[in-house]
Parts: sequence; C-alpha cells; structure tokens
Amino acid sequence: MGARTAAIAALAGGSLAIASLERTRFRRVRTVVITGASGGIGRASALRLARNGFRVFAGYRKEADAAGLVAEATGELEPLRVDVTDPGQVDAAARRVSEAVAGQGLWGLVNNAGIPIPGPVESLPIDDLRRQLEVNLVGQIAVTQALLPSLRQARGRVLNMTSVGGRVATPFMGAYHASKFGLEAISDSLRRELTPLDVDVCAIEPGSIATAIWDRGREQADGVISEMSPEAGEVYGAELGAALRMATRMGERGLDPDRVARVVERALTARRPRPRYVVGADARAMILAQRVLPTRAFDRLLRRGMGLRRRGSRTYTS
Repeated sequence: MGARTAAIAALAGGSLAIASLERTRFRRVRTVVITGASGGIGRASALRLARNGFRVFAGYRKEADAAGLVAEATGELEPLRVDVTDPGQVDAAARRVSEAVAGQGLWGLVNNAGIPIPGPVESLPIDDLRRQLEVNLVGQIAVTQALLPSLRQARGRVLNMTSVGGRVATPFMGAYHASKFGLEAISDSLRRELTPLDVDVCAIEPGSIATAIWDRGREQADGVISEMSPEAGEVYGAELGAALRMATRMGERGLDPDRVARVVERALTARRPRPRYVVGADARAMILAQRVLPTRAFDRLLRRGMGLRRRGSRTYTS
C-alpha cells in the first residue's frame, strides 16, 4: 500500500511540474516573427498580435511598408527587413531575432510571404516557375531553418500559410499550387520531425481572402498572356482570362484578412494546436467536394464553377 501511495504521489508531482512549466511558458514574453507582413493576412496578423500583447517582428521588403506598419500598430511591433529569397537578409533577420529573444526563445513563426504566378503549364516560363517555388516554398524553408534554434528553445510553433490551394488545384495556377502543395508536405514532415522536441507545426488554409495578392497575380498574368505564342494564346488565352476574372470576383467577395489573423492567434495560443486550420466556407466546401466526388466529376464541377468550357468543346462560356 505504501509503494502504491508513493507511486501515485510521484505521478501527481510530475503532473503538477508539467502544469507549472506550461503556466510559466504562457507567462513569458510571446515573441512572434511574421514574414510578408506588408499587407493582407500578414499585416492583419501582425497588427492583431501586437495589439493583444505579443512582441511582433513584422517582415517587410520596402521601407514605406515598414513605416506604415509602425504608424498603425498599437503595442510592441518591430519591422524586420527580410526578403525570404535573400540568404543574407534571412541570416541578418535571424540574428536580430536571436538577440531579442535570448534566454527565452521564439514563441512562434508565421511563414506568410507569398506570391501567385498564374498561367497555363504549357507556356509558363520556367524562370517564373522557379521564382514561384523560391518565394512560396524554398524561402519559407530557409526562414524556418534559420529560426528553429530559437523556436526549439521556447518549445514554440511554426505556422505555414498554405491556403486551400495546398489541398485543391485549379486550372492555370499550377505553379502556385505546386508551391502550396509542397508547403503542406513540408509542414507534415516538419511536424513529425519536431514532435519529440515539443515544437508544433500548423498549416493555415484560407479560402478566398480580400487582399491585393490577386491583383498582383492578374498583372503577372497579363504579362504571361502578352508573351504567349500565337498558338498558345489561341488555345489558352480566353480561358485564362475567364479564370482571372473569377479569381478577381472571389477576391472581392473574400473574407476580411482579420478573420485569418484571428485563426493565427488561436493557433499560436492553443495548448494543443490543430495540425490544420481551414478558414472560410468556400475552402471547406472545395476540400469536401474533392474528397467525396470522383475525380472526373470534381474536375467538371470545378471547371463549370470557373466558367470554363466542357471537355472536347470549343465553345467558350463567359
């Protein structure tokens, strides 16, 4: 009986110690790095977290964006110059963060930087494909590698902004989807690698969001269309234009970026964060439809929803 009582007491003591460590962790200064914080989801997340007591390093590339962040922020926000494709800037940013969190470590990293480069796979310039992967995938890995020592120290967490585009692929966005599917895979691998170290990795998967990213994508697509060969323009030009008009309409009707920022905050503060957070009814509907429908049926549904022609048809639907 005495041995059993001692064992129970030891277990209870261990549980209390773990609970004490958790309380201590949640009392520490919560420092978060957000890449791509100049606008959209990144900006909304940086401002929300700073307003709610986090110390935020907000990644930017242009000085005007840094000044705007500081002017609008309430709370502790420091602009952090970091182009995720520039190794020198990534290293310098990691050194600055490491100095700032010395002794406590980094609470969270939000890999949000990203661009869309649309175009049909057949005529997409290979240099554009490389740039898409470099910004949306390779750059995110580079930042994560640079900051993981600080994240391990704090038993922090990594949030990768993958989007529903990392689960469902649409026509004329093959390069973008390749980068986001890749980031989903990296998220899964990294989460499983870091499990013994108590560092969580979450994928944030928004649907349509009202941000300027798709305006930039449309500008990029205009360049792609203008550089197409006459044959490619005849084959794909009208459908690419229809797909871009649909993307613009969806963006105009999209959720406010602060809806995603709220999910980012939840994932950073939950004691047991989920591996994936789907944001938006449209994202949930697309993922569900792809899961339950036969592949060809989902292909038809997706193309019809985008106003694209049927298989084997040369009739264009505007």
